[in-house]
Amino acid sequence: MDTTLDHDAWALAQDAADPLARFRPEFLFPQHEGRDQYYFVGNSLGLQPKGAATAIAEELARWAEIAVEGHFRGERPWMHYHAALREPMARVVGAQPGEVVVMNSLTVNLHLLMASFYRPTRERPAILVEAGAFPSDRHAVESQIRFHGFDPATDLIELEADEPNGLISLAAIERVLEEQGHRIALVLWPGVQYRTGQAFDLAVIARLAKARGCAVGFDLAHAAGNLPIALHDSGADFAAWCTYKYLNSGPGAVAGAFVHERHARRPDLPRLAGWWGHRPETRFLMGPAFDPADGADGWQQSNPPILAMAPIRASLDLFDAATMPALRAKSLRLTGYLEALVKAHLDAAIEILTPADPGRRGAQLSLRVRGGREQGRALFEFLAANGVLGDWREPDVIRISPAPLYNRFTDVLAFARTVRRWTTGG
Repeated sequence: MDTTLDHDAWALAQDAADPLARFRPEFLFPQHEGRDQYYFVGNSLGLQPKGAATAIAEELARWAEIAVEGHFRGERPWMHYHAALREPMARVVGAQPGEVVVMNSLTVNLHLLMASFYRPTRERPAILVEAGAFPSDRHAVESQIRFHGFDPATDLIELEADEPNGLISLAAIERVLEEQGHRIALVLWPGVQYRTGQAFDLAVIARLAKARGCAVGFDLAHAAGNLPIALHDSGADFAAWCTYKYLNSGPGAVAGAFVHERHARRPDLPRLAGWWGHRPETRFLMGPAFDPADGADGWQQSNPPILAMAPIRASLDLFDAATMPALRAKSLRLTGYLEALVKAHLDAAIEILTPADPGRRGAQLSLRVRGGREQGRALFEFLAANGVLGDWREPDVIRISPAPLYNRFTDVLAFARTVRRWTTGG
């Protein structure tokens, strides 16, 4: 690996030999001074696939041409539209097809799944999350605890970091479960922590939680489409994720949910029921009794929003063509190159918060400018003014995420060169 900043032959050669380079032209890039912006924000909002507009237009045309009959006629009848997303989404997250459904938004799905799997008792009322969890997750679990009549002051356990830069070891998770597992009804943990970029071993966490009698769910907002995930094999009870980050499905896109197959046929499992979660064979008999569909489909509420789901189909087609193993292989090289450039040339100005072990991170490196928050904001704004877009997370983190579907090695080099210009006053 050539880590010089003054010539780009190595990066250009990597891009020329990249087997995934064919996917970059499938995306629309924001422009900066007549060229594609260097876009490193797939961890916040993925770029628009060119196929998204076509996919939406097809459904608009079907609505115009046959209206209500679109539910039953055509290549993709709306009645079963969500089912067409099931298998490709299952491949992204390592699940059985029946364990996955595309519906709602992330936090709504977390609430629906916690209604089933967070069953607190006086002896076991607590939920375990990481300290500094994404605010929406924290709001959700705190409100669930209050909803059930318990007190977040005592029953929301927030595990503090035990490693530098806000990182949490598996040993710390094991310790808190040993000490308080008897009180914990649910472990709700991220696949990738949003601020630090730390990735977690889901199977180990699920095993540790289950050994203490806890239900376990995962928020995969920053993991789905980023890392190879084996949700079925992890043993988790449930998971949820958004699709607008690495999965490139558009702002506020419809989210995904997973329920392990061991819960697939449990009509006794408490849930907040809706008509579309009813067994499809008898749904239109319009009976009053709820008979849940098998698998994750049984957690659906209402008929799917077709125009909002069409971009997901366009994106999943690209993921199926690229495959998660190939994406991960390129991601490791892109992020490794970014790390090497920072350490070789920018270490005096920037520290990397994300773990150095590639197995403990995905596409994101979280960076902190050594001069403090004011300097961090100054660098962030300098990058944006020069066509390099990352994102800022309070209080002092710049997140840079090279997405392997569309980012290049030369993009990473351009980021490092721009930071050097800032450090030298160029």
